[in-house]
Amino acid sequence: MTTRRPNDRLAALASRAGFEVEWRDAHHNTQHVPESTLATLLERMGLPCGNATQIRHSATDLEAELSGRKLPPLMTAVIGRGIALPAAAVKSGSHYRIELESGAIIDGRFTAPKGEQALLAPIDEAGYHSLVINDHRMTLAVAPPRCYTVADAWRTLHDGEGDREAAPPVPPLWGIAAQLYGLRRTGDGGIGDYTALAQLARHSAQRGAHALAVSPTHAMFSAQPERFSPYAPSSRLWLNVTHIDPAAVFGADASACASALAGNARSQYEDLALIDWPNATRLKLAVLRKLYEQFNANERPQHSPRALEFHGFCERAGRALEDHARFESLQAAQLAQGGDGHWRNWPDALRDPRSPEVEAFAAAHRNEVDFHLFLQWLASRGLLHAQHTAREAGMAIGLIADLAVGCDSAGSHAWSYPDDMLQGVSVGAPPDLFNQAGQSWGLTTFSPRAMRTQGFVAFIDMLRAAFAHAGGIRIDHVLGLRRLWLVPEGESARNGAYLRYPLEDLLRLIALESWRHRAIVIGEDLGTVPAGFRERLDEHGIEGIRVLWFEGSPDGHGFKAPADWDRYAVGTTTTHDLPTVAGWWLGSDIRWRNRIGQTMARADGRDPEQAALEERARERADLWRAFQQAGVAAAGVAAPADDDAPVDEALAFVAATPGSLVMFPLEDLLALAEQPNLPGSIDEHPNWRRRMTLPVDAMFDDPTFTDRLLAVDRARRAAANVAAAPPSNASSEPDTP
Repeated sequence: MTTRRPNDRLAALASRAGFEVEWRDAHHNTQHVPESTLATLLERMGLPCGNATQIRHSATDLEAELSGRKLPPLMTAVIGRGIALPAAAVKSGSHYRIELESGAIIDGRFTAPKGEQALLAPIDEAGYHSLVINDHRMTLAVAPPRCYTVADAWRTLHDGEGDREAAPPVPPLWGIAAQLYGLRRTGDGGIGDYTALAQLARHSAQRGAHALAVSPTHAMFSAQPERFSPYAPSSRLWLNVTHIDPAAVFGADASACASALAGNARSQYEDLALIDWPNATRLKLAVLRKLYEQFNANERPQHSPRALEFHGFCERAGRALEDHARFESLQAAQLAQGGDGHWRNWPDALRDPRSPEVEAFAAAHRNEVDFHLFLQWLASRGLLHAQHTAREAGMAIGLIADLAVGCDSAGSHAWSYPDDMLQGVSVGAPPDLFNQAGQSWGLTTFSPRAMRTQGFVAFIDMLRAAFAHAGGIRIDHVLGLRRLWLVPEGESARNGAYLRYPLEDLLRLIALESWRHRAIVIGEDLGTVPAGFRERLDEHGIEGIRVLWFEGSPDGHGFKAPADWDRYAVGTTTTHDLPTVAGWWLGSDIRWRNRIGQTMARADGRDPEQAALEERARERADLWRAFQQAGVAAAGVAAPADDDAPVDEALAFVAATPGSLVMFPLEDLLALAEQPNLPGSIDEHPNWRRRMTLPVDAMFDDPTFTDRLLAVDRARRAAANVAAAPPSNASSEPDTP
């Protein structure tokens, strides 16, 4: 027998834990993860491996979790398909009982299992059912085979639960994508709010839009308003309170009174082109605090209808909301005392949300904790109002919420769920052709090991929070359902490794929650996509995203014709991380990247910015030719000048694609040149700060803007003919990634 070397055992442990010890880089070369990286990442997953004994003990513990000798707290299944249980955990002849959510009971007995699995008969009812085997109880999450889709939403709009025979054919739908913080409204205090979102939803629906995708509304850090990236939230369970309209619940008079008491001068921030997040946030919170004081003094003692509603909201939200409110109060107190904003640097007793010291703090600061409960109530009310406005105005889908790929490790989500979240690591991306250093985003997310052992509770809670106020969700970096690049904190992004996730379980849970909330699911599947992954998403009813800039012809020259775009994905001109149509045509993104040092020196010695602009000129010619061939630009006419972008042609081109839904960013509908975010920059570019040039109401009084919406609506109606044609790029049988 050959004895394994310690590093062989370490690699075997890492592989069994879900890490990929080898990976292919952007040049298709095989890279090996350093032993030190694997050891650190395993330690952060709770698998000590400092010596041979620790490696052996960790391997034993992990094998006990994965061997199937013990049933997990939750298993997923699909309606109408047999459910396989590990035979090692089930004794032949054992009785079982399935308690369905509907109240029905299924009793049975296991016969001698064949091979390695014992089978339960298929269950034809979706839901979270209880399986009882002897004295052991576990959850069976039985999902529909696919998510709720755009077609389902259309049928529901017209025929309740969607009678396929009676419902009219599903037309190609369209929607608008907006950065919530950038919306303008008189009286918004300098930050876009939920009232402006409701206005945008109503006006858009009246002009034919059926969806309104919105930037993430996740909770941020009230005590640290300088941390405002919507993709680095404190928690993905709760909402961003800076988007509250103080007048929405208590009226303009009460808001004005609170503003006066707070010494408010919010109007000075409303005309700025860029949001002053720290000052505008502090002023808004001061106004909301005065409203809270009035509410406490005048309504809560009298048990007014609003006070009863607030109490009911807190009761339903339960311990998770209380934890978030306690975190917000604790962090503010620690910062006020000169302490650190990161909870891992707090006194030991305050790092545990269940400690007696945290309980004592909450009791001593009950009014402050309640203030943060109050803020979440107002935020939930505001966002729900926007969704109800969208649906009442005729949208089939309404709001599409954006689910960030992770959350800030210093935030309330990581503090509240310490056993479920990875600690001491950052989600990121390995080196590639565009970023040779790799990326470390400073975000954390769920541990796949904890998902299995904790019954996916934290993941399900997050899904429900995302679906709660919307008719759909967009999952940022949906490839993370399969694997994520993890980097130990403090290490270079090069020194990371891919960690695999239980993809099939996650897809089934998404489908189950999608149907329970009657909401569609879109997966942001841009970048290097593993073979077969997009087909897997399509199989589960999750639509991908196709962006104009990335839809090149198969031969590598020019752009795809609209009819050749993927009909199983959402088409769009651009995203928040990419140049707008006007910016791309002008080359603004190239100049920005060069300005902040993102362009790389060329081997031929040429100026990289000038070379990139020359390449862009060739791409502009290709795109203009594609517009002409598609019939959205006049034949025989030269391409417009650099500063005269063909925005209308680009919108019409994407509108003609055959997907069931296309989305148009507000920046393109307004022909703006600057993009919301420039990846890889922090302070060099004004990320997440740009405001729209016009208030929402004024946009819809602008004939240029409204003409574009009318043109888009006509183009999508015409696209019905494209959608009805046989697909030229139909998906083959899905492969397993």
